[in-house]
Amino acid sequence: MAYRFAARFQSSVVLLSLLAAGIPPIASAQNKIYNPIPLTPGVTVTDRLTNKDIPTGQGGFARDYVLQLKEGSQLAIDLTSDNFDTIVALIAEDGSTVAENDDGPDGSTNSLLFTRITKTGTYYIRVRAFGEVAGGNYKLKVTLLKPVEERR
Repeated sequence: MAYRFAARFQSSVVLLSLLAAGIPPIASAQNKIYNPIPLTPGVTVTDRLTNKDIPTGQGGFARDYVLQLKEGSQLAIDLTSDNFDTIVALIAEDGSTVAENDDGPDGSTNSLLFTRITKTGTYYIRVRAFGEVAGGNYKLKVTLLKPVEERR
């Protein structure tokens, strides 16, 4: 037990020494593996979800996109596929899920998500297939909606 404590203490000292010297720890190199695709609002992305994408831990796979959004922005995220049952999620920079949609209001297995941004920052859009499906072709479009002006 004393050995484990000493080893942990020594590891902590090494980590703090590296950070103080401006040398990032080895674990930060792993972050470079995660490389979400930049997304431009208003542009339709045609892509393919495969078993080479991010494993969801539920038998399926996901692909992430990244974009910058401003507080007060209202957006629609439209995800369609003829190959799989889509699920789309909007994820904040801290990893929390802002909003998620499985099936759109038209009764199809496509996803349509409307949301309002409460904090300016980096957001991730996660595209995934429902269940244990590797995926297939899909289309994704993020539309920034114009606020409705009140009449007086």
